[in-house]
Amino acid sequence: MTVDLAAKYDLRVPRYTSYPTAPHFDESVDGDVYRGWLADLDPATELSLYSHIPFCDEMCWFCGCYTKIVKRYEPVAEYLETLLQEIDLLAGALPGRLAARHLHWGGGSPTMLTGDDWLRLIDRLRAAFRFTDDAEVAVELDPRTATEDYVRALARAGVNRTSIGQQDFHPETQRAINRIQPFEMTEQVVGWMRAHGISALNMDLMYGLPYQTADRVREMVDLTVRLKPRRVALFGYAHVPWMKTHQKMIPEETLPDTAERWAQVDAASERLVAHGYVAVGLDHFALPEDELAVALGEGRLHRNFQGYTTDTAQVMLGLGASAIGQLPQGYAQNASPLKAHRESVADGRFPITRGLALSEEDRVRGAIIERLMCDLRVDVAAVATRHGRSADDFAEEFDKLEPLVADGLVAIDGATVAMTPAGRPFLRLAAAAFDAYLNRGAKRYSKAV
Repeated sequence: MTVDLAAKYDLRVPRYTSYPTAPHFDESVDGDVYRGWLADLDPATELSLYSHIPFCDEMCWFCGCYTKIVKRYEPVAEYLETLLQEIDLLAGALPGRLAARHLHWGGGSPTMLTGDDWLRLIDRLRAAFRFTDDAEVAVELDPRTATEDYVRALARAGVNRTSIGQQDFHPETQRAINRIQPFEMTEQVVGWMRAHGISALNMDLMYGLPYQTADRVREMVDLTVRLKPRRVALFGYAHVPWMKTHQKMIPEETLPDTAERWAQVDAASERLVAHGYVAVGLDHFALPEDELAVALGEGRLHRNFQGYTTDTAQVMLGLGASAIGQLPQGYAQNASPLKAHRESVADGRFPITRGLALSEEDRVRGAIIERLMCDLRVDVAAVATRHGRSADDFAEEFDKLEPLVADGLVAIDGATVAMTPAGRPFLRLAAAAFDAYLNRGAKRYSKAV
C-alpha cells in the first residue's frame, strides 16, 4: 500500500456497527412503538443486554462516548435507581422471562458503581431475565479507579470478561489525552482479575493519537502482549471536535497526518500478528483459541454496537441513557439527557426518543455489509437470494467499487466482492458502496483509515 492511496481515500465513512447507522435514526420510533415491538417478541427468543453507565471521574480528551464528569457519588446513585426502575419497566413489557446470553456494561466508566451497587444491579437483572449457564457478563473496567476489593465484587457478581481501555502507554501521549494510566497500574489490575477468576481480557488500543509514531505503537503492542489479553481492538482516533467539544483540548498539530496514521496502523497490525494474534475483521485481533477467532474461521462472526462479536441473538435490549436496542423490527435509542431519561422512566414510559424501523431494503443491504465487514468478502448473489432479491439489483453498487478494484484494494469475481490483503484497512469504504443512506443529509463520520 502506498501513501498516495492512503491520502486518496482519506474519506469519512461509518464504522458500520449497524445498518442503517445511528445518525439516520429519527423520532418515528418512540416508547409506544418500542413497547409494541417488545410485546411481539417470541417468548423463546434469546437476547443480549447492554447497559450504559454515563459517568467518569474525569474527561479523557479523545473520548467519543456519551458521559458526564462527576465528583460526588450521589448522581451515580440516583442514576442507579432509575436503571433499576427501567429494568422492571422492560421486564413488564416482555412476553415472559426471556433468556439472556450476553450482558455488556459500557460507558462512561461502568466501574463508577460501588461493589454493593453492582450486586444490586446484577440481582435485579437476574430476577428479570433467565441468564443461560454459559452467559457472558462483560464490563468495561477503568484501572485508574479499580481496587482489589472492587475486582472481587465484580467476580462475585458473575463478571467473566473485562475490557480495559488502555489507548497508549507512552507518558507524552497519556498527558496529551488527559489519561494517565501507566503500564504497572494496568498490570496490577489484570493480576487481580485473574486472581479472582476473571480470565477473559480484552484490551483497547488506539493509533492516530497525539505524539504517536510507528515505533511507539510497536512498543505499545509489545507491552500489551505482556498482559496476555485474549482480544485486542485497535481503533483509529476519530478527531471530531465539532461533535465532541472537549477534543478541542488536543492541539491538532500534535496529531499524525494521513501518511503517519497509515504507518501506525500497519505497524501495530503487523506486530500483533507477529505475536500470534489472528486479525479479525477491520480492527480486532484475537488469540487463535479465542471464540472470536474460532467464529471467524467458521463463518459465524457477527457485528453489532459493541463491535465484532460471537453473539447470535437477534435482540439486544439497551438500558440507560443513550443506549441503543436492536430488535427484529428495527433500532430504538434511549434519550441522552439524564433528566429526560430519568423523567420518562419515573412516569412509567420507555425513554425512547429516536430509532428506525427496518425495511426489507435495509435488511438485505445490512446483511451484505455485515458479511463484508466480518468476512472481508461477500457473495452478494447469495445474500440477495435469501432476501428474495437478485445481484443485478446492485449493479450500481458494483460500479461504485470499480475505483477500489482499479487500485488493487477490492477483487470482484462474478457477484462475490472480496478485500485484497492491501485493501483490508479500506474495508469501510467497500461497505459504504452498499449504503443507501450515506449521502442523505450532511452526516459526518470518522476517517476511513
